[in-house]
Amino acid sequence: MSQDMSQFSMGWNYPANILTGVGRIRELPAVCQALGMQAPLLITDPGLANLPMVRDIVLACHDSGLGIAVFSEIKGNPTGKNVLDGMAAFRDGGHDGVIAFGGGSGLDAAKAVALMANQRDGLSLWSLEDVGDNWKNADADAIAPIVAVPTTAGTGSEVGRASVITDEVEHVKRIIFHPGMVPATVILDPELSAGLPPTLTAATGMDALSHCLEAWCSPLYHPMAEGIAVEGMRRVCQYLPRAYADGSDLEARMNMLVASSMGATAFQRGLGAMHALAHPLGALYDAHHGTLNAILMPYVLRANQQAIGEPMVRLGRYLDLRQPGTAAVIDWVLELRERLAIPHTLAALKIDAQQADKVGQMAVADPSSGTNPIAFDANQYRDIFVAAVEGRL
Repeated sequence: MSQDMSQFSMGWNYPANILTGVGRIRELPAVCQALGMQAPLLITDPGLANLPMVRDIVLACHDSGLGIAVFSEIKGNPTGKNVLDGMAAFRDGGHDGVIAFGGGSGLDAAKAVALMANQRDGLSLWSLEDVGDNWKNADADAIAPIVAVPTTAGTGSEVGRASVITDEVEHVKRIIFHPGMVPATVILDPELSAGLPPTLTAATGMDALSHCLEAWCSPLYHPMAEGIAVEGMRRVCQYLPRAYADGSDLEARMNMLVASSMGATAFQRGLGAMHALAHPLGALYDAHHGTLNAILMPYVLRANQQAIGEPMVRLGRYLDLRQPGTAAVIDWVLELRERLAIPHTLAALKIDAQQADKVGQMAVADPSSGTNPIAFDANQYRDIFVAAVEGRL
């Protein structure tokens, strides 16, 4: 795989503080106050809003003198309307900061609300899509401070500078980017993910793996991201089956939270065809992003095999696979998916091939396609999609 080794950029606006460990959520009120928040808006998804963990957080913030409120009108694939509604809640409540709480949907929506709520009138969310220098359209000083608290180990959105939001008019997922969107403080507390059902543990964990794996396969030169990616995959290999088998295994939960953050850090190097296909499929079928990546994973590896032989050998050695190489990695992925009860085909999600041509066109236009090891055209993306629908590996 040829690489331009002339330069690479760190490019990270990383969170100033990442607090890790059991019970660190109890520090949330003090963290908010240290960032100057007096009236934070906690943004989460409706499945979490009424759980005891959220009620406890609200009570602790009230006891500390914070005027906290909760907004939870967020879809599994957050939409532009979700962000607009969140902005209205932020403004109407006189809030001065955001607590992004939950899985990838809640975190992405919360970061987008923090980005947009205090911007000048007339600035569209879509005008900040990650194209060229669009991010410069926003006033960086107007971005509300963010504390991110993930309750799943998958997207790694807590350490990211972007949000994936569905444009419900055009039926396409758009990446909204600004360097100032990265949360100021992240709290990784494994107790918050202990109650996650096995199915979501599996799907989100495979999402973390997809981030690391696509970053590992990227043709871009970024040795530091490469190192983070391979260590993230080792943690997924060791700890995802444990977290799936026993949700109360806090050591496994902690390591998966770390692997998730590592994946989102590593894809500074780029993503690829898994995400280029998962984004349009999520927009068209409203399917779970992590599950899509998990199903697509071996099909994309097979399609990329001519360009990823050397990194697959190195990955196989790092994971201590027999006869390291692309075939061994694909076999490992298939065995892991079976162990986690991940479906083998997209058809299992009630996705058929009727929109195959449209999916291929949307995939080649997706920003993630730009760092796939092979520059697939729309027909090639169509073929990968159809193979994943039919289960032809």
